[in-house]
Amino acid sequence: MGMGGSNKKKPGGTGVSPVHSFKITVRNLPHWQMPGSVYFITWRCKDYQVLSPEERTTTLEAIKYWEGRKWTVYAAVVMPDHVHLLSKPLALHGGGFVDLAEIIHSIKSYTGHEISKKRGTTGSIWQDERFDRIVRDEAEFLEKWQYLRDNPVKNELAENPEDYPWLYENVIEER
Repeated sequence: MGMGGSNKKKPGGTGVSPVHSFKITVRNLPHWQMPGSVYFITWRCKDYQVLSPEERTTTLEAIKYWEGRKWTVYAAVVMPDHVHLLSKPLALHGGGFVDLAEIIHSIKSYTGHEISKKRGTTGSIWQDERFDRIVRDEAEFLEKWQYLRDNPVKNELAENPEDYPWLYENVIEER
């Protein structure tokens, strides 16, 4: 895809900022982080921009890039003007968990740069803020997963969720 290639800049910074305890950050919206939690996350395109199929592929591949490195992605869908995902930042060897904001920033920065370069434009692709919610139990997890799956069908982009190329589902068996 290019993100792992030697001649391309990999997404992300040089270090990792661990989250060791409950953390709240506020921009326009509050962002709560609880170590070990699963999150339902949404971010949108800025100024009513629409992602082309190629741009949706770039975005989905960027989300999957950190799978097993910085987070577990249970499910993700890249729509023409927004992204939904269910994910869980991974524990760090030295303690704490990967900072969710760091992962999202990496993905939005990388994809924004790549999309703008291919479009021959400048400026931000994504809105600055994201919506995130700590998933509180299995019932909510399943409800959010179903919502994510149904989004392309509800928006008349596919007849069945499985027909939508920018839907990613990662079935993880608990042992």
